[in-house]
Amino acid sequence: MVINLNNLFNSINKNSKMGDFQDLDHLDGVSISTSSANLYSKKRDDVVLFYFRNGATFASVYTQSKLISENIKWNLKINKKKISALLINTRNANAFTGKEGFKGLKILAENLSLELTQKQKNDEEKPKKIEPNEILFACTGTIGEIFPTEKIKKIIPDLVNKIKYNQNKYIWIKASMGILTTDLKPKIAMEECYIGSKLIKIYGIAKGSGMIYPNMATTLGFIFTDAKISSNILKQLLKKNIDKTFNAISCDGDTSTNDMVSIFATGEVENSNLKSIKDNKLTGFDSALFKVLLNLAKRVAADGEGASKFITIKVKNCKTEEDAKKICFSIANSPLVKTAIAGEDPNWGRVIMAIGKSKVNLNPNKLSIKFGNILIIENGKLSNTYEEKEAANYMKEEKIDILINLNLGKKEFTSYTMDLTKKYIEINSDYRT
Repeated sequence: MVINLNNLFNSINKNSKMGDFQDLDHLDGVSISTSSANLYSKKRDDVVLFYFRNGATFASVYTQSKLISENIKWNLKINKKKISALLINTRNANAFTGKEGFKGLKILAENLSLELTQKQKNDEEKPKKIEPNEILFACTGTIGEIFPTEKIKKIIPDLVNKIKYNQNKYIWIKASMGILTTDLKPKIAMEECYIGSKLIKIYGIAKGSGMIYPNMATTLGFIFTDAKISSNILKQLLKKNIDKTFNAISCDGDTSTNDMVSIFATGEVENSNLKSIKDNKLTGFDSALFKVLLNLAKRVAADGEGASKFITIKVKNCKTEEDAKKICFSIANSPLVKTAIAGEDPNWGRVIMAIGKSKVNLNPNKLSIKFGNILIIENGKLSNTYEEKEAANYMKEEKIDILINLNLGKKEFTSYTMDLTKKYIEINSDYRT
C-alpha cells in the first residue's frame, strides 16, 4: 500500500506529526485499504475499506435522529452473526437521497462482495463466498446530494487490490485520514489488556468535527479487537461504555443523520469462552474499551470546528446523574459560555446562567464553581479569595476545566466540548461553497 504523505502532512494538518499518535500496529484479522474516488475537488483518500478475511462479530449504536441516512437503514437490515467488510465514504452523507441512495449501496455491496469473493479464492485455502449482506456502510459528508455510486463503484477493484494483511502505524493513520471531512486531525487510539492469560489488542479510529452532540454516538467511530467475543456481548459492552464517552461530548449541540459507532471482533485470539458481560474475565477488556472510546471522544471534541480550547465540564455531588448531565450540557452547548472562553474571558456569570436554565432543582446557597483550581463561587456567593486577573490568565490556556459542585448528593457526570470561534462560522458558512 502506498502511503500518501501529502495526505498526512498537508497544510491543513500541519500540526499533526507521526509521533503524536499511539503506535497501532498489526491486528490479526483486520485488513485496511484506502483509495480516492475523486469525491473532492482536490485529490485525497476519500474511501476506506476494512476487510475481515475470516469474518468478525460486531455491534453498532446509531444516531437517535428521526431522519437517518440510507447507510444506517442498510446496516439495520443486516442480521448476520458475522460481517466481512466495512466500507466508508466521505464527502457525501447519503441522507435524503431516497430509493436511489439505498439502491447505490446495494450496487456497491454486490460489486464489493464479488471482488472479495475472488480475493478469497486467490488467497485462502478454504475460500468462502462473501455475500452483499455481510458488508456494512458508513457515509459522512453533505446531506441531500446525489450519492456518487458510480464513482465509488469504479474504484472498488483498486480498493480490493490494495488490501494488505499486515498493518502498521502509517496505514492506521492513513485510514483515519481517509474518513475525515472538516476535521483537522486524524483520531486514533489503542489499548492492550488480557482476557484470562491471552493478550488482547483494542484499536480505534474516529472522525467528527461538527454536528457533535448525543443522543447516541455523536460521530463516526470504529473499534477493532482481535478478541473472541460474541456480537451480543459486544453490543452490551458498547452500550455500557458509550454514555460517558461518545455521549459525553458536544461541539455545537447538533446531532447528525449519520452518527455511528461500531465495534468489530475478529476472534483471532483464542481467549476463553465468554458467556456473559458479567464474566470476571471481561473486566480488563471492559476497562480498556472504555479508555479507547474516551480517548477518541475527547479527540473529537478537541478537534471541533474552529476550536482553540478543549473544555472539560464536571458536575458533581448531584441528586441524580441525569441532573449532572443536564447541567453539563447546558454549559457545553451555551454559545455565550463558549464564546466567552474563546475570548479568554473568565465570565463566570455565563456559567451561572447556563446552570440556571438547565431546570435542575438546586440550592443556590450550596453551589460552588471552579475554573481549574481557582475557586470562584463558594456557598452561593463570590469567594473571598477570587482574583479576576488570576482567572483571566488561566483562560489563556488551551485546556479549560470547569468544576460545578451542587453539594446535594453523590452523583456526577463529566462532559467535553470546545469553544466557539469566528473560525466555526467561517467553516460552516463556506461548507458547500
